[in-house]
Amino acid sequence: MRFQAQPAFTNRHGTVQGGFLAAMLDSATGICALAALSPDLTVVTRSLDTRFLKPAAVGPITARARVIERTDRDMVVQAELVDADSIVVADATARLRILPKK
Repeated sequence: MRFQAQPAFTNRHGTVQGGFLAAMLDSATGICALAALSPDLTVVTRSLDTRFLKPAAVGPITARARVIERTDRDMVVQAELVDADSIVVADATARLRILPKK
């Protein structure tokens, strides 16, 4: 999935603030997990272990995510954020709980 980092997302250094990057990673891991589940199931994030690797600039940021592990109750998804220059700026491992959709 693709995000467009806005100037309003920047910190005092002029780069994208880490909280916005973490939110992008959380969205990417959640959507990846949902794509792997049947329509009667959903997921919630139990933990998101995030690493900030390089400063992220305003502009397009692409998320790539994949399921690493899955049981009947839990799922682990890894994701990374790549900037317009194909540099990985952040990555994360999400541990998700699988629940019946209400």
